[in-house]
Amino acid sequence: QVQLVESGGGVVQPGGSLRLSCVASGFTFNTHHMSWVRQAPGKGPEWVSSISAASSYSYYSDSVQGRFTISRDNALNTLYLQMNNLQPEDTALYHCVKAPRDDAITLRRFWGRGTQVTVSS
Repeated sequence: QVQLVESGGGVVQPGGSLRLSCVASGFTFNTHHMSWVRQAPGKGPEWVSSISAASSYSYYSDSVQGRFTISRDNALNTLYLQMNNLQPEDTALYHCVKAPRDDAITLRRFWGRGTQVTVSS
């Protein structure tokens, strides 16, 4: 059974940083592309970033390019999202997803429960 447990969210001021983590279990982590998606209150889900199984490729939405960095540690079955220069529009519930970029939004059964990020002064 796929389990994805996110952590690292919190409240931060504009310009601040957070590092999200996602511990995966129930599947062979090092053979799957992984992604992050986020959902703000009252809005639909938004794809944020994806990474290939061996970290050879990473992809970012235009809204986070240059500020966020996705990474993974296959020895620890853990996915990360380093978020710098956070802005109020980054406020959302962030979900770890066992899926590549093209499927990250639709495969909700492979989403973790999420960790809340709130950016506010």
